[in-house]
Amino acid sequence: MAAGERQAETSDGIASGSSGAREPSKLLNGDASQQQQQGGQQTMQLKKEISLLNGVSLIVGNMIGSGIFVSPKGVLIYSGSYGLSLVIWVIGGMFSVVGALCYAELGTTITKSGASYAYILESFGGFIAFIRLWTSLLIIEPTSQAVIAITFANYLVQPLFPTCEPPYLASRLIAAACICLLTFINSAYVKWGTRVQDVFTYAKVIALIVIIITGLVKLCQGHTQHFESSFEGSSWNPGDIALALYSALFSYSGWDTLNFVTEEIKNPERNLPLSIAISMPVVTFIYILTNVAYYAVLDMNAILASDAVAVTFADQTLGVMRWSIPIAVALSCYGGLNASIIAASRLFFVGSREGHLPDALSMIHVERFTPIPALLFNCGMALIYLAVEDVFQLINYYSFSYWFFVGLSIAGQIYLRWKEPDRYRPLKLSLFFPIVFCLCSVFLVAVPLYSDTLSSLIGIAIALSGVPVYLLGIHLPESKRPPCIGKLLAALTRITQLICFCVLTEMDVSEQDKRPHPHPSASQSGGLGEGLGKPAQSPDTKRQTEETHKDR
Repeated sequence: MAAGERQAETSDGIASGSSGAREPSKLLNGDASQQQQQGGQQTMQLKKEISLLNGVSLIVGNMIGSGIFVSPKGVLIYSGSYGLSLVIWVIGGMFSVVGALCYAELGTTITKSGASYAYILESFGGFIAFIRLWTSLLIIEPTSQAVIAITFANYLVQPLFPTCEPPYLASRLIAAACICLLTFINSAYVKWGTRVQDVFTYAKVIALIVIIITGLVKLCQGHTQHFESSFEGSSWNPGDIALALYSALFSYSGWDTLNFVTEEIKNPERNLPLSIAISMPVVTFIYILTNVAYYAVLDMNAILASDAVAVTFADQTLGVMRWSIPIAVALSCYGGLNASIIAASRLFFVGSREGHLPDALSMIHVERFTPIPALLFNCGMALIYLAVEDVFQLINYYSFSYWFFVGLSIAGQIYLRWKEPDRYRPLKLSLFFPIVFCLCSVFLVAVPLYSDTLSSLIGIAIALSGVPVYLLGIHLPESKRPPCIGKLLAALTRITQLICFCVLTEMDVSEQDKRPHPHPSASQSGGLGEGLGKPAQSPDTKRQTEETHKDR
């Protein structure tokens, strides 16, 4: 496997370290189980901290965001009836299950963190993978995190401002504090981050169960008038159905969360697909029953007129306890933001490890084994986007890119089946599933181009802005780059090591050695990106790391 594509064991519990760059006293409490001797050099390997329960919590916690509480009306607007909207919710759930199953095969075949970035890199090479990374870095991850944090802040302070909008500055400061706090928690220990995720996932699921039970009680009491002639008024226009399905799929997004942290999962060949198999039916079931509960209590006009359907539902059913739903929405946002921070920081970590971002972002703390530089970088980007007043508008720019790259990563699954038919695959699906998903992805890419052409074109322009960056910063030989850039990056790496007490990681090949049929990576075997990556750690970098520790 090429050095630039080596598998390192990442993040929040990552424990790979630079060769010879750490003193024995700095090993994790002297834990010999984390030490391996490779060629006479002492290295640290990843601490796999994410259990099956943690994996389920990450997926469920990221999928169930504020959307199901706030605006499930997107599907209803375009479908035109309760009956058709429920059918679309079911179809959206089934489609998401297919995508998640494809990612389960990809995650157990390509055992790298980074989700679609890692899979595109393996299948199609460095250039397209970098564009995927660039789009996430520039717009997708920081924008989505800023929006979630602002939604959290608005619902947290809503009880204090029941008759008006909360102050702009107050919401932004609370959102910033939320992002910083979660960054600190995930920088401290991986267990802190996963425990926060577990608690807030339980809280949001309990809140939805309360809504579901309330709605079912209403149905049992005979409140079924909204379901009589439930398909009356349905819009059978293909364009409207497409937009309704698109809204549903947006609510289901997040099923790829666990694939961002594949290298940190205990027994990933078992727990990754099992977490997906448990999470997807649970979320689909909850979404459908929650909408049934809304429809049992609220008429269509009330739902379409509401800015927060769950809050309107609570006002009509929960009496003195109606205050609990805004708090539940805030908790839901908090848990979703935590999952997003975990996933995004791993994406930047892996991108740096593959040579597509500065080396400083692929460092881990020498005792806590968390990717502190990547977490701080992610935090900084999200805080920058909090300063953008109309940050919600930026979401419209990446719908095209999101589905394009998800579809491309699963197209890579089909390509690898043809290119490497004998590659070891612990989970092997019928090709029917990735082919169906890819065909549907074409539809999902076309929908935003049809419904919001200008925003989609802006999103494409943002993605293409990474082309000159790739050509100058990665494809261009290092000898031809301006010397000042190399010196600046070397200084950044050194300063990051000293401030964050971090070291550069090395790939852990032990997991690959255990696999029955190891295969070369895409770049090594003549893939589209041959030779475009760089080693995760060069000899010069190793010497630099050793000098840094000597200075201490």
